[in-house]
Amino acid sequence: MSDDTKMDGGRRTLVIATSAVGGAAVAGAAVPFLASLTPSERAKAAGAPVEADIGKLQPGEMMTVEWRGKPVWILRRTPEQIAQLKKEDAALLADPDSKRSEQPAYIKGEGRALKPEYLVVIGICTHLGCSPSAKLQQGADSGMGADWQGGFLCPCHGSTFDLSGRVFRNKPAPDNLPIPPHTYLSDTRILIGEDSKGA
Repeated sequence: MSDDTKMDGGRRTLVIATSAVGGAAVAGAAVPFLASLTPSERAKAAGAPVEADIGKLQPGEMMTVEWRGKPVWILRRTPEQIAQLKKEDAALLADPDSKRSEQPAYIKGEGRALKPEYLVVIGICTHLGCSPSAKLQQGADSGMGADWQGGFLCPCHGSTFDLSGRVFRNKPAPDNLPIPPHTYLSDTRILIGEDSKGA
């Protein structure tokens, strides 16, 4: 056997050994990398549905819960506020029937709610993502003018929304406030982020 043949055999062995070690290193590095692509427990918890206890919420009161890092408002509307929604002039609203706004298919009508008494809405303006302020009081005492019927004001750029989160015309916000998927677990508990238990 010539020296060249011996050298080629040695090189071949070295190449095979180097390839095996390199392949093992790539596999070892790939496992943690691929594991990093799966959501963490914290991320899973952040996206999980959230239960809200509405048992102590009085008519006219609003509470905020966090779901997926977003504020979700739950407003218990008074009978007067519900009646006002039926009188709202659709011509003043940009999307009165919520045809282009984000909401589950089972949410219908001017109340935009499963139960007329409760509005469940994400409190983030559809213009630039600011958080509007609740201006639930009617009339001049609200600071919104004598003809204000209650709703929400985005102080950043002046978008206004009614008591169903519908945006008024000629405002910077293009769409109504989004409605998250939700369902009632009982008369006093709402599950936000899941609607599989029936609307």
